Amino acid sequence: MNKYFLLLLLVGFSIPVAAQLGEQRNNFSIGVNAGVNYNNVSFTPSIKQNGYMAYAGGFTARYISEKYFAMICGAQLELNYSQRGWEEKIEDNSNTYSRSMNYLEIPFLAHLAFGKDKGTQFFINMGPQIAFLLNEKEKFSTDWDASNRTNGVNYQYGKMADNKFDYGIIGGAGLDLNTGIGHFLLEGRYFFGLADFYTNNKANTNNFEKSSNNTVSVRLTYLFDISK
Repeated sequence: MNKYFLLLLLVGFSIPVAAQLGEQRNNFSIGVNAGVNYNNVSFTPSIKQNGYMAYAGGFTARYISEKYFAMICGAQLELNYSQRGWEEKIEDNSNTYSRSMNYLEIPFLAHLAFGKDKGTQFFINMGPQIAFLLNEKEKFSTDWDASNRTNGVNYQYGKMADNKFDYGIIGGAGLDLNTGIGHFLLEGRYFFGLADFYTNNKANTNNFEKSSNNTVSVRLTYLFDISK
């Protein structure tokens, strides 16, 4: 799995510089982004979930290297604070449980756009993402009792993450409105986590074989040009 991740990282950085036959550019922009995450965790054995919605936002830097026919090629780097976690769907009693997990995320994105320089462009972002778990917190209902779960899975309660380093693949698409005062971007993304935050020891029956994040996010970004 690590080999595939490194290969994706190499491909993500190579796309903006691969097509050297295009019209050369040197456009550098920076700005901020903000939006919402809708997260759930892929557990094995499985846990029923409602999905967890929370905040995401941070800083964005984008470099456009060239235009190759109708395609604008570049690279994008971000530093984001991202709230993930999960909310359980408990059907055997009135208990409620949720876990918030706050990450520092760094996506390395290839940026491909189509459209006119002035006006609206359609774009695709894709590449690898790494993240570091900053903190996490559990929230229990006042009538909490996990002694008799119908699926028999209750060893996640009170157990903090074993692995604080996370990585995976992220991709998204959206619209970039280029105006006289900067770029306004609306984007939808999907993150597919490749790392487990619990140690997946299959020999231990009181553990998870899989515990990885999956996140759908919608965000707004504002960028202003430093060089163009």
